Amino acid sequence: MEPLPLRALYVDFNAYFASVEQQLRPELRGRPVGVLPVLAETTCCIAASYEAKACGVSTGTPVREARRRCRDIVFVEARPAVYVEMHHRLIQAVESCTPVGRVLSIDEMVCPLMGSEQQRDKAIALARQIKATIAREVGAHLKSSIGIAPNTFLAKIASEMQKPDGLTVIEAADLPQALFRLELSDIPGIGRAMEGRLARYGITTVEQLCRARPEELRIAWGSIEGERMHARLMGAEIGPTDSQRASVSHSHVLPPELRHESAAWSVLHRLLQKAAMRLRSYALVAGHLHLRVSFRQQGHSWDWRADRRLDPTADTRTLLAALEALWRQRPKTRAEPFAVGVALTQLASAASRSGDLFADTAKNERLDAALDAINRRFGKKSLYFGGAHEALSAAPMRIAFQHIPDLSLEAD
Repeated sequence: MEPLPLRALYVDFNAYFASVEQQLRPELRGRPVGVLPVLAETTCCIAASYEAKACGVSTGTPVREARRRCRDIVFVEARPAVYVEMHHRLIQAVESCTPVGRVLSIDEMVCPLMGSEQQRDKAIALARQIKATIAREVGAHLKSSIGIAPNTFLAKIASEMQKPDGLTVIEAADLPQALFRLELSDIPGIGRAMEGRLARYGITTVEQLCRARPEELRIAWGSIEGERMHARLMGAEIGPTDSQRASVSHSHVLPPELRHESAAWSVLHRLLQKAAMRLRSYALVAGHLHLRVSFRQQGHSWDWRADRRLDPTADTRTLLAALEALWRQRPKTRAEPFAVGVALTQLASAASRSGDLFADTAKNERLDAALDAINRRFGKKSLYFGGAHEALSAAPMRIAFQHIPDLSLEAD
């Protein structure tokens, strides 16, 4: 059996949000930087530069703790639209060297290796060309770690092995020994819960994971995913399973001046209007609305959640009516709301929806289409339902894992 060729080149941009800020703002270069969703002492870092990481600051570190660990840290407010625009420039830079196969997140993409590129020296030369092109065409402070391997899964692992600005190759001849120094948590798809599950089957190291038989991993996983994991670890290219979008959601940490009941309501109103527009852009309808409000009082925080079933819809007015019904159930408390979120779930194709005998669906759809068209052309705040008025300057676009915002839909 011939050894597997090198088939995947994985590009992972290092400390992406913080690096973009350092590229665009020379005064931040070489300094510890923490990127925050809002400039407030009560929030957490959503990204940290490598200078900040060296002091123990990482994603999720509270602002006060970050200041304690890193006295010189500089905090900046996130600029999602800027990060998305830079993301597209980076794709163009990589595309000028080799085709991008899949964009996996705002800071990760994978390129298929073809022909002579599958040879080790040619693959390494291509990786160096990509790095040089990014530095020349986009910015020298946007570093990337590149992994090269027989499949996408192993290439991603390789990209994590040397950061920042790394270049790591895993060849078929290196397998599985090249993985043995890793922790189970370094393997994509193995979180804390799965680690505990594997431990119950006597698998506590990556070496034990790699040496396990496919049928043993199927039992440990409780599904065919165990066999798929085994195949990926051995270098087989197995694509992701097909899955429909599970939800459309938006959340927001409220800045201090909006931590009161009427502002929280207005932000929720705005978040749901944005979610409804996204839902329509995907040609989907939702059958369930979920609401979350996080409260804080005297150092203690807690979440209130409520949800409501819907006749499948993407109509903004229908969704807002459901939101209002849920809001009436909110707890009566003196605690301040500091974060809110909405989620639309039980999604289905709009084309598969049955008509409502008692609603003028066509009229509502025409209104929504008109609102969407005007807001796309003139800006997202051109037309909106009045409940969001107090929050027009709040709840800016956010970038979630594996969701790259469409600027025509989500940019303010």
